[in-house]
Amino acid sequence: MTEDRIEVKVYYEDTDCGGVVYYANYFRYFERARTEYLEQRGVSLRDLMDKGILFVVVDASAHYRQPGRYGDVLVIETAVADRSAASITFSHQVKRKQTGELLVSGVVKIASVSGRLKPTRLPDTVLKVLV
Repeated sequence: MTEDRIEVKVYYEDTDCGGVVYYANYFRYFERARTEYLEQRGVSLRDLMDKGILFVVVDASAHYRQPGRYGDVLVIETAVADRSAASITFSHQVKRKQTGELLVSGVVKIASVSGRLKPTRLPDTVLKVLV
């Protein structure tokens, strides 16, 4: 399982009134990490969109262990946990860079669909890089 990492600095806009990362923002961080994961492997989401292949989230979960806080730098580690001809399941771990402490873990399954939102097979070029 190949893993990638991105870093995200927590800004005030990412937090609630207590300076804690708003829970739903972790899904935004997961989205950024998935995009980077694919692009680092030569998979252009723009090219897929131009070919009529889109991604939709079909399942998402997160387990919150510790709060991220204003000013933290978060490391989001992303790996492919599973794949099929028309879906990819990503696992994510969010750690505080300063301490390495695990804050949030999550799993997101995306499915490839056509412009009419009907399931469609992923191109072989995409499947080959998802090891």
